[in-house]
Amino acid sequence: MKYFLLIIALLLILMLTKVIRLSTLITLMNVPFTRYASAQKPQEAKAGTQTLYDFKLKKLEDGSVLDLSRYKGKKVVLLNVASECGYTPQYADWQKFYEAYGKKTVVIGIPSNEFGGQEPGSNQDISTFCQKNYGVTFPMAEKAVVKGEGKHPLYQWLTTKSLNGWNDKEPGWNFCKYVINEKGQLTHFFGSKILPTDSEFLEAVK
Repeated sequence: MKYFLLIIALLLILMLTKVIRLSTLITLMNVPFTRYASAQKPQEAKAGTQTLYDFKLKKLEDGSVLDLSRYKGKKVVLLNVASECGYTPQYADWQKFYEAYGKKTVVIGIPSNEFGGQEPGSNQDISTFCQKNYGVTFPMAEKAVVKGEGKHPLYQWLTTKSLNGWNDKEPGWNFCKYVINEKGQLTHFFGSKILPTDSEFLEAVK
């Protein structure tokens, strides 16, 4: 507790000296409480007005269109990723998962810079980093805004109850996970700390 209060005090000083913005400070303070967060679609929840198949992304490597309707009949895991985060080594975990389960469950990485400015590079920088350090072969999208002003339409759907039917949880930090079922419906949310080897995640995608 003592060290946590010291960290908060330091963050407040940085904010007051305009080193970091208020929005970033609030996000940083929220991290310890969201990294283990999880949520599951209630049985009584009604279907949302949209599904995953209503959205498109742009591929990281060349900017071409990635139509998410191509994944009908498969589960999909959406990750907001970053190259300079303490959770960045999760790339290796998700690559292993994709190699083992990719025929039934697709992993899609979506770089974002909303959390601590930990994804500052260009799309080319990110693509090179992922290939060089982790040999990523699962689909990667271009960098997008996943929280706050300018949020990508896909993340508006993921975090708006009236659109997805039940969930309003936004990513609390890098490497949060949203699980989509074979019908394109959102079924689960997992915080940054949850790994693809964790039993609760495996239960969600079985």
